[in-house]
Amino acid sequence: MNQEIEKQILAQGMSLENVKAQLKHFQDGFPFLPIVSPATIGKGIKALSAEEIAAFQKIYPEKAKDLKVVKFVPASGAASRMFKDLFSYLEGDGDLTKSPFTERFIINLSKFAFYDDLNTILERKGSSIKKAISSKDYKGIVNALLSEDGLGYGSLPKGLLKFHKYDDHNRTPTYEHFVEGLMYGLGKNKTVRLHFTVSPEHEDRFKEEVSRIQGTLERKHNVLFEVSYSQQKPSTDTIAVNLDNTPFVEEDGSILFRPAGHGSLLENLNEIDGDLIFIKNIDNVVPDRIKGETKEYKVALGGLLLEIQEQIFNALEALENDFDEITIKKGEKAFEKALGSELPKAYKKMSAKEKGQYLFQSLNKPIRVCGMVKNTGEPGGGPFWVKEDDGTLSLQIAETAQIDMNNPKERLLVQQSTHFNPVDLVCGTKDYKGKAFDLISFRDMRTGFITEKSKSGKTLKALELPGLWNGAMAGWNTIFVEVPLITFNPVKTVNDLLREEHQ
Repeated sequence: MNQEIEKQILAQGMSLENVKAQLKHFQDGFPFLPIVSPATIGKGIKALSAEEIAAFQKIYPEKAKDLKVVKFVPASGAASRMFKDLFSYLEGDGDLTKSPFTERFIINLSKFAFYDDLNTILERKGSSIKKAISSKDYKGIVNALLSEDGLGYGSLPKGLLKFHKYDDHNRTPTYEHFVEGLMYGLGKNKTVRLHFTVSPEHEDRFKEEVSRIQGTLERKHNVLFEVSYSQQKPSTDTIAVNLDNTPFVEEDGSILFRPAGHGSLLENLNEIDGDLIFIKNIDNVVPDRIKGETKEYKVALGGLLLEIQEQIFNALEALENDFDEITIKKGEKAFEKALGSELPKAYKKMSAKEKGQYLFQSLNKPIRVCGMVKNTGEPGGGPFWVKEDDGTLSLQIAETAQIDMNNPKERLLVQQSTHFNPVDLVCGTKDYKGKAFDLISFRDMRTGFITEKSKSGKTLKALELPGLWNGAMAGWNTIFVEVPLITFNPVKTVNDLLREEHQ
């Protein structure tokens, strides 16, 4: 690297050492994840009974009222992909029959929560939705929805789009996350703590939306909301390279750095001061009428984590002082029963001190309980047993890009997978003494991704950091729990809002 490149790297807030490591990843690639088998019910995934759910619903609120509970919502991505088909339609000749997606959108316009806002925009331009449909000006409608001089939905983040209709108001996903927070996020000092990761250009709009919601809900429910924001740090960006793995230089001579995916948010999560942190994507929300099961299972996941965490903390406190037989049995019980982990074969031959040290190191980690839904063919990650360097097995969420799909044996394991990751996590990020773990030290940097992109008509290679719930949490203790499919309702395209769950 020449001095000019080094200067730009340092100006980005990145270390030369990190960038050199990134360049090496481009050169060497990433190893595939050594999956052994899919996690299934009874073999890595817990199925909670009605009695267990009822028990956790009692345990959780009693314990949560003294804890700093935080709802962490990744919300920085633009919603442009939601409207990909509508953007394509605008580039065409306006023939609705050539775009079934747009045709469905137009036919069902009155069912969208943004209908009145869209009509107001068109009225300002001397038209209306009815007039535009009557004159077959479908492009005018789509343009009014997406463009900056219209509603601007094509460049706004999902959190600021109107998703759901109610009798006397309409709600954005941000509003729905506030309501969810009331259902299971009430913690210490009768406060609901929400944290949104936002992009710099949208933070002011988010704050406007929050100020519109917060006071009304605080007065209505007699609670306090504590809302915080963070942005993806430029220092977590990764360098882009040409196909020959040399830095990609733009026409003005600057090096191209790119956001490195949701794995970059590990830095943001690492700065959250919370005893219990729920993680859920911004678009996975539903109207009030079907929030019941979401609440039920969120509370169950939280209660389960607190119960397991208590057993682990008791074992760690004992192991800190002594490695006698009773203490080691306590540690083994926490490891095998509470976590559902298997001790390695070499464990039996260890001395009492070695056993105690092994158990202490294995238990003293961040912990996450992850909801898993039955696989219905959705693209994305799933739960697997993975072989670690020392021969032990760990539970991981693996993306298909991390698995060698050219290997018939591994492809079969993926096909046998029964569950899917809906990003429904509750995390314990403090140790048994109440000190926050350094989450960065539990990340497996070998689990990143390399993808091909284009910029200014040139092909480039981009690097994504280990995903937030994938390799970024590889070193955590993990429990998978089956949750109902009704708790997973993401909005990938605007027409997903027409599904019954969002109406």
